[in-house]
Amino acid sequence: MSSIARRQVVRALAAAPLAGLPLAAVLADPRLARAAAASLQEVWLTTRGGKAVTAALALPAVTPAPAVLLVHEWWGLNDQIKSVAASLAEQGYIALAVDLYAGKVTDQPDQARSLMQAVKGPAASDTLKAWVAWLRNRKDATGKIGTVGWCFGGGWSLNASIASPVDATVIYYGRVNQPASELAALKGPVLGHFATRDGWIDKDMVAGFRSAMAEAGKRLEAHWYEADHAFANPTQARYDAEDAMLAWARTLAFFKTNLMA
Repeated sequence: MSSIARRQVVRALAAAPLAGLPLAAVLADPRLARAAAASLQEVWLTTRGGKAVTAALALPAVTPAPAVLLVHEWWGLNDQIKSVAASLAEQGYIALAVDLYAGKVTDQPDQARSLMQAVKGPAASDTLKAWVAWLRNRKDATGKIGTVGWCFGGGWSLNASIASPVDATVIYYGRVNQPASELAALKGPVLGHFATRDGWIDKDMVAGFRSAMAEAGKRLEAHWYEADHAFANPTQARYDAEDAMLAWARTLAFFKTNLMA
């Protein structure tokens, strides 16, 4: 975004500030989500594997600050995820929403599935490790880092924390079928949000995850919600406002305990 466009966005936000609005209200309104997303700064780097990648950065009012890396759903790095990053910055975090789709975004399930399936594990790990290192080396950061992701991004939130151990990991209904031998690399605790009516990330998978975490000697805080997959996304039909609010409150408390102390 150009400096002129950025100043226009800042003036628009000043005229109708988002800071006092609940996150769910921003996410549910495309206009507000677009304004929040536009306030972020695009950043880029070249990974160790030689790949040029981008992300969206939101900075808090006060630094040094802990950092949170966000991983998008299968839809791509859209305004919704950028809005969550903006909200985390308001809470006092350096928030970085990474892009694993090379700029591609969709609202069509078939396209989202294709984009998700096109992601190669080694390349995604290379990207996430590079961004974690980037956050860790910032002069305005405290060195404390957390990760959070939803659905596709929930699994990659966990994978990122295994590849580059951080201080706190949050998973929203993401794949957690990792063996204890892999989970042993984790540094900080894990918070998981799971849905009883989820046909993909089901009770059997989560039970296996709980057992593997115990075997690896790692701390897991897992919560179940009487809801369906993607219950925290206000733009989807399975959205559950009460459970989404509770999960977000638990996420903020978890980050505060493990990153702010």
